[in-house]
Amino acid sequence: MIDDYTRDAILITLRVASLATISSFLFSVALARIMSRRDFPGRRVLDALCTLPIVLPPTVLGFFLLVLVGRRGVFGQWLAEMGVNLVFSWQGAVLASTVVVFPLIYKSARAAFESVDPDLENAARSLGAGEFAVFFLVSLPQAKNGIIAGTMLAFARGMGEFGATLMIAGNIPGKTQTLALAIYDSFSAGKDAEAALLAAITSAICMAVLIGSDWLLNRTGRR
Repeated sequence: MIDDYTRDAILITLRVASLATISSFLFSVALARIMSRRDFPGRRVLDALCTLPIVLPPTVLGFFLLVLVGRRGVFGQWLAEMGVNLVFSWQGAVLASTVVVFPLIYKSARAAFESVDPDLENAARSLGAGEFAVFFLVSLPQAKNGIIAGTMLAFARGMGEFGATLMIAGNIPGKTQTLALAIYDSFSAGKDAEAALLAAITSAICMAVLIGSDWLLNRTGRR
């Protein structure tokens, strides 16, 4: 039987992971498209910045987020004047997860767009198609499998985000405590059975996402 503590952690985790994936999806796909076909000054630097969250420790990302949006951060006071407070809030957890999952969608989408044959796009242009038509009718259908795979992996990664979330959103039960944080709390308190249950639930959800992703990719591949 799942108690309120566990149910709250599950709901917060699903909400944070879903919003983080959605909020990073459009920008990461659009940027991946640009980076796969355009060459401009600073392109390598921008690509490195977009990929950096993959290799940086989550606590470092959390520190940088606090520097930017914390109460004494670069944008923190400005946000406070607008009545927005991201520290110790579930919105802060969404921000942390968004930064963490963004590179997964971006890298997958970029690789997918780079695998599209430019001759197909040029052929569409020669027949009078505009850039939007080329993107939605040629590039996106060819790259959709890679984008779907990256998005699913990003969602699963967002469910397990720990360090950056702890730094900026804290570990508040019923408010910012995700499954990863709840597992840490339970294990630290010596509640091994509770920690094992939470770990099993997290693993089951992530497995369901991965299996669903594989099924969706196979279905779209057949179509």
